[in-house]
Amino acid sequence: MTITQIARLLDAKIYCCEEMLEREVHTGVGCDLMSDVLAYVEDQAVLLTGLINPQVVRTAEMMDIICLVFVRGKEPTEAMIELAEERSIILMSTEKGMFASCGILYHAGLKSGDDC
Repeated sequence: MTITQIARLLDAKIYCCEEMLEREVHTGVGCDLMSDVLAYVEDQAVLLTGLINPQVVRTAEMMDIICLVFVRGKEPTEAMIELAEERSIILMSTEKGMFASCGILYHAGLKSGDDC
């Protein structure tokens, strides 16, 4: 599944790194606790979260996550967008909730990473 497909499925707004939207991803995870992402998530490509702070981008970089999706209409700050651009991490947001977003992506064929 491409990032473009994820954006369409979630009717998401894209904030940065549009040049990377055709990248393929195979797994995703929904989690708000970055400590759990660091402890339990391996080789994830997409992280869905409701947490809005720069630490989310830093965690994504450490875990080789290429796309962050903010749920429930939450929007990244300018500082987060700049940080993500520097690290080539796609940021997007959807009005959908965490449960619905994960279900939509799973139903469309994105495999589950780990349950946080």
